[in-house]
Amino acid sequence: MTGRSLFAALLIAGAGSLHLAAPRTAHAELAPSLTAPAPTDLLALDDSLLGFSGKLRARFLPPVDAVELERALDAMRRAAPDVATARPGVAALTVVSMVPFEAKVSGRMGLYRMGFWPGEMRTSRSAAYDNPPGFIQVTQANQNLQLSEHFRLRDFLTKDQFTVWPKYVVLRESLIDKLELVIAELNVMGHRVGHVQVMSGSRHPFYNQQGVGKGGRADDSRHQYGDASDIFVDNDRDGNMDDLDGDRRITVRDAEPIIEAVRRVELAHPELIGGMGRYHATDAHGPFVHVDVRGTPARWGGA
Repeated sequence: MTGRSLFAALLIAGAGSLHLAAPRTAHAELAPSLTAPAPTDLLALDDSLLGFSGKLRARFLPPVDAVELERALDAMRRAAPDVATARPGVAALTVVSMVPFEAKVSGRMGLYRMGFWPGEMRTSRSAAYDNPPGFIQVTQANQNLQLSEHFRLRDFLTKDQFTVWPKYVVLRESLIDKLELVIAELNVMGHRVGHVQVMSGSRHPFYNQQGVGKGGRADDSRHQYGDASDIFVDNDRDGNMDDLDGDRRITVRDAEPIIEAVRRVELAHPELIGGMGRYHATDAHGPFVHVDVRGTPARWGGA
C-alpha cells in the first residue's frame, strides 16, 4: 500500500469506523518503493484521524500501516511550517502498532492470561462478533499514553492480573471518539464535566467469563471487542457518580443526563450508533451507563 492509498483508505473509512482492514502479517521495515506523501495529502487528513470530536490523540493500526502512518507524520513534522502548523493535532498523534490476534497462544499473551474469544470456539453470529484484529500492548511505561483529551490507555485496562506486565487490550478509536462527544454534549447541556470514569473498559474473555450468568455479564459481551465501556461522571474523582440532577443525592436518575447526551450524539453521528444500558447502584458500585459502538442500536435498563 502506498502512502497515498493509505490516506485514501483513512479518508474513506472516516471517523465513524476509525479502522482499517484486519492486520496483515507484520513486516520489519517499510517497502523501499514507498514515497513520502505530498503536503496536500497531509492537509486532507485532519477529520479522519482526529475523529468527529477532534480530540483523538492516538491511532491503533496493524504493523505495516502503523509504520506507513508514522513515516507520513514524521514527514509532516519536518515539513514546511504551513503544513505542520495547519494540522497540529495530526502532527502530534501517537501511532500504536497493534499486536496481531494470531500472536495469542493457548489463550495467553506471554504471562498475561486472556482466554478464548467466542469466534475461536464457534462460528460468529455476525461480522461484529468476529475475533478482534489485534491487541494494544500496555506496559508500565506506556499505560499513561493519552488516547484523547480526557482518556488514557490505562483507563480501559481489564481489572485483573495487576502484577502481570505487559498487559493487552482490545480497543477501538470510535468508542473513545464517542465518549469525547458525550462529554462535549454534557457540557453543552449545562453539566460541567471534566472527568468521566471508565468503570469497565476492555474485558478479555478469561475475565468476562467469571461474571457470566443470570443478571451478570453476557457471554459475547461487547467489552471483549473493544467497543464498549461502563461510565459515570466523576469530576471530584471520589469513585462515585456525581450529583448531575442537583437533588443532593446519588441515584440512578443521575444517569439520565448521560443517557440524553448519548442519544444526541447518536442522532448527530449515526456512524457511532450502538448499545446503551442504565444500571442502578449496588453494594459494589454506584449508578452507571453502558455505552458502545457495536453498529446497531440496542437499549436496556430503561435507557
